[in-house]
Amino acid sequence: MKKIISLVIASILGGTIALGAYAFILAKSQTIENSNVISQPMVVKTSYTPVSNYSAEATDFTKAAEQTLHTVVHVKNVSISKSNPLAEFFYGADAGGGQRTIGTGSGVIISPDGYIVANNHVIKGAREIEITLNNQKTYKAEVIGTHESSDIALVKIDATDLPHITFANSDNVRVGEWVLAVGNPFNLTSTVTAGIVSAKARNINISGGRMIESFIQTDAAVNPGNSGGALVNVSGELVGINTAITSQTGSYVGYSFAVPSNIAKKVIEDLLEFGDVQTAYLGVNPEELSSNIAKELDLGITQGVLVAGVTEDGAALIAGIKVNDIIVKMDNIKISKFSNMQGFLSTKRPGDVVDVTVLRGGKEKKFKVKLSNQFGKETIGKLDFSKYLLGSLEKISKGKAAKYRINYGVQFVKVRNKDLISNGVEKGNVILKVADVKVYSVQDVEDVLRKNKGKLIIIQILNDEGFVEYFRLMVNN
Repeated sequence: MKKIISLVIASILGGTIALGAYAFILAKSQTIENSNVISQPMVVKTSYTPVSNYSAEATDFTKAAEQTLHTVVHVKNVSISKSNPLAEFFYGADAGGGQRTIGTGSGVIISPDGYIVANNHVIKGAREIEITLNNQKTYKAEVIGTHESSDIALVKIDATDLPHITFANSDNVRVGEWVLAVGNPFNLTSTVTAGIVSAKARNINISGGRMIESFIQTDAAVNPGNSGGALVNVSGELVGINTAITSQTGSYVGYSFAVPSNIAKKVIEDLLEFGDVQTAYLGVNPEELSSNIAKELDLGITQGVLVAGVTEDGAALIAGIKVNDIIVKMDNIKISKFSNMQGFLSTKRPGDVVDVTVLRGGKEKKFKVKLSNQFGKETIGKLDFSKYLLGSLEKISKGKAAKYRINYGVQFVKVRNKDLISNGVEKGNVILKVADVKVYSVQDVEDVLRKNKGKLIIIQILNDEGFVEYFRLMVNN
């Protein structure tokens, strides 16, 4: 009996111990599992201010794409490379044995009667230009005008009732805004890509300072062939002309650049009205602000454009702007860097009056400035380019022509160009060629200079010792 009782007690005790051990192990395993959950990063809501119910997922690009596709055209540039100048001289341009080269790009129809805007580099050097519409109809195009500094060209086809694009105010474009790029990359016609505006007034220094660089930067995919195509907002309005990419491979690597529509529109209007682009000058020597300059001048800001100098008889000086003023606004548009100011001025003409806000002595001052051209005037005179860039000129005298046995050239009556003066050019020296063109009269010099606006050219000058010297000259727009 005692053995039975002992066996029962032992069984109960063993069961109790087993049950306790199981409960202990289970509790420990649950604790470990819970510790994994607790160790996960905590989710904390950040502070935010709701601005609208707009969401990227809800954006519909189809309307903008449909509106734009029919206004963007394919541009084919046919050019002939010169390989035998002698044969061309005697037998005509087609007899030189030059190679036929075809380049392609894009353009945008801006009027129902066939005016099309494109990039200058797309149609440059063309023997003929062929335009293909989105409906596959083709036309020969005539060049109306070009502007190398903005890389904008205007051409026209003989057609009517064409679909055309509406210009938007590119000053209102915001960083982060959705845009579409429409064009013909790699000859893939009618291609649409989407992205956002990554930056405004971007200077990428692709021209060494010879171009207007105040680009709209986007991450919409743009490749060779897109040049001259449309950059549009979600309403299908033109905000820019796709112009450039920066890439080590030549293909898209994440960002692209467009000429703002306000600049393109002003260039087009000038070409139609004047046959040339009217460039407005503020009359200052601008310099980008930096922390070092700000510290040196004891400034409280590092954004704006420093007036490092003012042009004699220029618009800024007449209005009262002084050296060391900091330009911070123009017509209430913020000027944080030189490309902002350059882009703004590129939409204006000589004679326009603008409000310029400067920081002087820690206080803002506002000036009304009447913009002028590069010669400090509203209009360009008959001989302004030769007079202001070189000096007073006259036809070569008979004595000098006989002395040097030449029948061309113009001589200096007075040298105005400071670089020429510092290099020893003086009264009586003879200009033989301008941009490799022989000149026979002062008007010849003027005409060649006007044709080379915005370019760096070479001038050949015969000095009194009978030696020909070569000088570089930058022809202002």
